[in-house]
Amino acid sequence: MTQVESQLTSPESVGMSANRLERVTPALQKYVDERGYPGFTTLVSRRGQLVHAGRIGWQDREAEVPLAEDTIYRLYSMTKPIVCTALMTLFEEGKFQLVDPVAKWIPAFGATKIAGPGGTLEDQSPLRPMQIRDVMSHTSGLTYDFLEDFPVAEQYRARQLMHDPTRTLEQLIDELATIPLAFAPGTMWHYSLGTDVTARLIEVISGQKLGDFLQERLFGPLGMTDTAFGVPESARGRISAMYGLPDLLAQDMTFSTLAGAFAAGDLGRRDVEATYPSDAADVFQRGGLGLFGTGLDYMRFANMLLTGKAEDGTRILGRKTLELMHTNHLAPALRPYALAGVPALGYGFGLGSRVAMDVGQSALAGSAGEFGWAGAAKTYYWVDPVEEVVGVLLTQHMVGFDLPEADFRTVVYQSIED
Repeated sequence: MTQVESQLTSPESVGMSANRLERVTPALQKYVDERGYPGFTTLVSRRGQLVHAGRIGWQDREAEVPLAEDTIYRLYSMTKPIVCTALMTLFEEGKFQLVDPVAKWIPAFGATKIAGPGGTLEDQSPLRPMQIRDVMSHTSGLTYDFLEDFPVAEQYRARQLMHDPTRTLEQLIDELATIPLAFAPGTMWHYSLGTDVTARLIEVISGQKLGDFLQERLFGPLGMTDTAFGVPESARGRISAMYGLPDLLAQDMTFSTLAGAFAAGDLGRRDVEATYPSDAADVFQRGGLGLFGTGLDYMRFANMLLTGKAEDGTRILGRKTLELMHTNHLAPALRPYALAGVPALGYGFGLGSRVAMDVGQSALAGSAGEFGWAGAAKTYYWVDPVEEVVGVLLTQHMVGFDLPEADFRTVVYQSIED
């Protein structure tokens, strides 16, 4: 019996239907057969019990290697909730407050200007500088290389902030602090390198390297044995091949370029080792991306976000801390937030994760208070505290514009019977 099989529980024992969960495979198979997705690992738990673990398709389509229980995925932005959670373990120790200026810990950000109209530069308000809560909730004034709605992104691309994995996290953040902010902190939501700043805050406040801190606070206690920055040489044969659109982290890549590739049907196998290396764990440590992991490992993390505890009962975070993280932190004027021009209707944003506020506006099955996030290669998870449901979907399809995660959610929710 495999590790996953040993943990599976009858769905009926927690108010779900095994027969109706069988709809997962046909709902996702079309993406493998018709839309260039290599395959999917899917996991569902309810009330802490694993009730579904599925695999569809290939780890390596060309070599005809099927997905395995221990296939390793590049998590991309599903690194973000892990890093924000790790920082909150220091919050629980009274090491900082969310309203602390980032410059208290990383002084270079105290001198970071705000890009004004016509190329002018403005000072941050001493009454409202960039705060720690801003870098966790994407209201910091930072942006990303591949987003084109602010001129400062050109400076990000010129300095290859997302394209050069040979810099340490400290070097990356030191350089980031020299680039003007796109807007005044706290005045809008904009996806950004803020979580990389969050990661650097962990290092400065704790005195440890990010990877070591994550291992000590999360991966070790949670039994996430395959989650890390980088993959040991002996395990690299388990890494899923990448498919889909061109590499989001490629030099000078923008969303417009990706949209053009999508329109042209430019889908295929992609080599992303140069921008997301598996063999540089000591250097390529980031907050917004960089982690590798398996489906079962991420399910262990997501289940902890529901209960605050590891499987053995070890407390990782307190209940009120989890509530603080997964409540909306955006003022009404900042909602709905939008990523690459697409508004997230019905959602607010917490500390590292989206938060459902209006189920009807979201047009997705779920509950108010549901939270989670996704990654550039179409990895996705969500936690529903009302239904005590956790879902994890992993694939490796660069910037898919399809919505397999929505189909997966629909099937999971329709299988609830109580």
